[in-house]
Amino acid sequence: MPAEEPPEVDLVDAVGPGARAGVDRFPAFTAGGAFVLVAVSFNQNPRMITPATPPNPKSAATPAVVHPVDSFAEKLHQFWQRNRSAFLTGCVLVLVGIFVRGGYDYYAQQREKDIERDYASAGTPDQLKAFAAAHAGHALAGVTWLTLGDDAFKSGNYAEAIADYDQALPTLKDNPLAGRIKLGAAMARLLSGKAAEGESALNQLADDPKQLKGLRVEAAYQLASNAAGAGKGEDVQKYTEKLMQIDGTSVWAQRAMMLRASTPVAADAQPAAPAAAPTTAPAGDISIKIPGKN
Repeated sequence: MPAEEPPEVDLVDAVGPGARAGVDRFPAFTAGGAFVLVAVSFNQNPRMITPATPPNPKSAATPAVVHPVDSFAEKLHQFWQRNRSAFLTGCVLVLVGIFVRGGYDYYAQQREKDIERDYASAGTPDQLKAFAAAHAGHALAGVTWLTLGDDAFKSGNYAEAIADYDQALPTLKDNPLAGRIKLGAAMARLLSGKAAEGESALNQLADDPKQLKGLRVEAAYQLASNAAGAGKGEDVQKYTEKLMQIDGTSVWAQRAMMLRASTPVAADAQPAAPAAAPTTAPAGDISIKIPGKN
């Protein structure tokens, strides 16, 4: 049985009548209808619909890696931009301060040299007093008044010695010479007839642990010597014992022991002869070295 031929299908009719106009514009390339080129046109102006392309994670931009060095340099640059004015101003102020301090130090050194030169050139008591008055508050002015007080004490002018010592003390109150000045002033008061003031000042020195031992034992000895001159044997023993507690190996301790042995303690003992007034200023184990004078 012969095979049935498949029915012919008009592709144009199958697609739609709107496609025939496009077919008519193309010629036939085969004879006898063996092959037909069919062109299908849906619209006069076809529109292509492109589906959305799914994002590719690999195609996303990779963030730039910030190198630590670059980050620090950038921060440093930003800091400098923000603070350079203040930094430069601070540098200028520091330099100005250095120059000012250097100038002040130079001025102070030159002034000290001038004061020392003026002091060295003052040779008489009047010149020394003029120097001390001109440079009041300076350490050398205090030393000048101390020297004048010692000179007055040696000459027996105790009233002037007291005045000079009182001038020296405010300037040298925080100096090791302060105790030396207090001792001289106390002795000058004691020998000028102001016994109560002198004894009180000497007791304060002897009982002050902040003072040098040499000053304290000398103050205690002067109290014992004054008591011996007044025939007060009990006070001589009291001050001698105080002296021994401060420093029993000093020269003043030996003198106090001899003084106590020669002073009776009996109540009916006759007053001993007054002790001779010292002819030198109190020592206090402190030597004074003065620029241009020693």
